[in-house]
Amino acid sequence: MVRELTHFIGGRHVRGTSGLFSDVFDPNTGQVQARVPLANRAETEAAIAVAEEAQLEWGSWTPQRRARVLLRFLELIDKEMDSLARVLSSEHGKTVADALGDIQRGLEVIEFAAGGPHLLKGEYSVGAGTGIDVYSMRQPLGVVAGITPFNFPAMIPLWKAGPALASGNAFILKPSERDPSVPLRLAELFLAAGLPAGVFNVVNGGKESVDTLLEDPRVKALGFVGSTPIAQHIYTQAAANGKRAQCFGGAKNHMIIMPDADLDLVADALIGAGYGAAGERCMAISVAVPVGRDTADALVAKLTERIGALKVGHSLDATSDYGPLVNGPALDRVEEYVRIGVEEGAELLVDGRGFRPDGFPNGFFMGPTLFDRVTPKMRIYREEIFGPVLIVTRADTYEEALRLPSEHEYGNGVSIYTADGDVARNFTTRVNTGMVGVNVPIPVPIAYHTFGGWKRSVFGDLNQHGPDSFRFYTKTKTVTSRWPAGALRSGAAGPGTATPGDPGSRTAETGAGASFVIPQMG
Repeated sequence: MVRELTHFIGGRHVRGTSGLFSDVFDPNTGQVQARVPLANRAETEAAIAVAEEAQLEWGSWTPQRRARVLLRFLELIDKEMDSLARVLSSEHGKTVADALGDIQRGLEVIEFAAGGPHLLKGEYSVGAGTGIDVYSMRQPLGVVAGITPFNFPAMIPLWKAGPALASGNAFILKPSERDPSVPLRLAELFLAAGLPAGVFNVVNGGKESVDTLLEDPRVKALGFVGSTPIAQHIYTQAAANGKRAQCFGGAKNHMIIMPDADLDLVADALIGAGYGAAGERCMAISVAVPVGRDTADALVAKLTERIGALKVGHSLDATSDYGPLVNGPALDRVEEYVRIGVEEGAELLVDGRGFRPDGFPNGFFMGPTLFDRVTPKMRIYREEIFGPVLIVTRADTYEEALRLPSEHEYGNGVSIYTADGDVARNFTTRVNTGMVGVNVPIPVPIAYHTFGGWKRSVFGDLNQHGPDSFRFYTKTKTVTSRWPAGALRSGAAGPGTATPGDPGSRTAETGAGASFVIPQMG
């Protein structure tokens, strides 16, 4: 039976009224398991109106009180981790183990956001001028939105929502229509944790709902994760409409392997970083760069051996190393890139096209694929494949290896494996990417540091999670304060007050003999 999903607006499930739906597949079998409504402009505007009203109460709560809601949410979701992971796995196709990691990394940002009372503190300067104090405060923006991708249906929504809610904003989530069930459950759990109805809303939809969020002046900021062309479009449109935006795009993450690296460690790391979650991760390592012919030959041999031992199977099978891609178009896209690589002259060592595990002939499966001798001019090197395809681009020297990620149009993440601390220090200082791993395959920072790439991997000035997230979701108000003594108000100068002629002030005549004292600070 095909389930019909809903939106979640104002603290309750709301059936779609647009008449438009998108199919949600079981990627293991290829069968449709649910239909999700696609909101039109009117439905999206209704959610914005509900959020705007609910934010007035939520924004008035103390930061500690808001933090307690997040802490209760953590308790509730902890009890449902296994069931949520299975739902996520059945819609996305990543294994249950990967799904648990997806949820856990999201919860780590909620844990960080519960420290919002500290991060929302302003600054204070006593005596900035004669009798003058200056202080700043952080205040919520109002209604903000998150447009999140299919590949992390729990983690990315929580990365966006946690700091936004802790800062006192109302949040509208527009999740991927490919795997919407977990985001809807997150909304239920926030409500159960004590979040006022309407503060967290889920609006499923496509272009019309996204355009509405971009154009409606009541939405003050948007966060996006997805492909680079769409990230750039959303950032441009948000800016044109006077909104803040942080938009994260594509990636082509390299791993540099020096001749002194432990190649068994490297091969194991590449198998996990390149093929885990079927390669549908923005931080997946998709380019291995061994330095020197001997390093390359030895690494390729070890990778080929390990690939042969991988088990690709049903995502709910605990013995599967990875499961299917999310849907048919995703599978077609990856297979087309393999065809392009062969046509361009890359050496195809392992071909995963046409793979189907026993019992699942209609699933969206792609076997692990390995290319060698890929050059920077090839499309499979330049473009993001987003599938279980690892390419080897050989470098003769360290300097050549360093140039590859530094000159690539994407600058999301990079890793280096070496036993030489001087080389590692040189690399981390000089490489032109936003996140760097040293003997770490996927350099995703922990929740209290910021996550973000460089170049065409990101559009916007502030990163996800960490302190940057609180800066993004708040506006700063600065107050210059002076409290004259009672004697000054009656015409006499009191202690510590500025008077005309005082070198700490200047007097502007305002007519009828009155004067206005403008403090000189600094």
